[in-house]
Amino acid sequence: MKAVIQRVSKASVTIEGEKVSEIQSGLLILLGIHPADDTTDIEWLSKKIANLRIFNDENGVMNKSLIDNDGNAIIVSQFTLQASTKKGNRPSYLNAAKPEIAIPLYQQFILNFETQIGKKVGTGKFGADMKVELLNDGPVTIIIDSKNRN
Repeated sequence: MKAVIQRVSKASVTIEGEKVSEIQSGLLILLGIHPADDTTDIEWLSKKIANLRIFNDENGVMNKSLIDNDGNAIIVSQFTLQASTKKGNRPSYLNAAKPEIAIPLYQQFILNFETQIGKKVGTGKFGADMKVELLNDGPVTIIIDSKNRN
């Protein structure tokens, strides 16, 4: 499971002209699911992101987590994070989980993350053509792969 975590001043997701999620200060999380991912990936990654100390404290040092800041989040499924670009110029998406695997894991990740932070999160819609808008704060962008926990 791969995640791109962006600290944002604001973010939103629009589908077919309708804004389905919108937050102010918090995290925009793009989530790519691999066929081998399971609940251990969900538990580890959701806890890691919720506790990631990438928000400034009173001294301007990145020392606070989303939980510490009582921040909000949007989680968007993004199969292209599993792209392979090793051969040629056209990315291969063979490493992305098929919907029958990815949808339940995506939904479980959302629930687990909500439990971690103690509140509901915004989402996109799996498989939809989404317009994701954000104002990256910092900019701060972190990439985490649950298969590389070192």
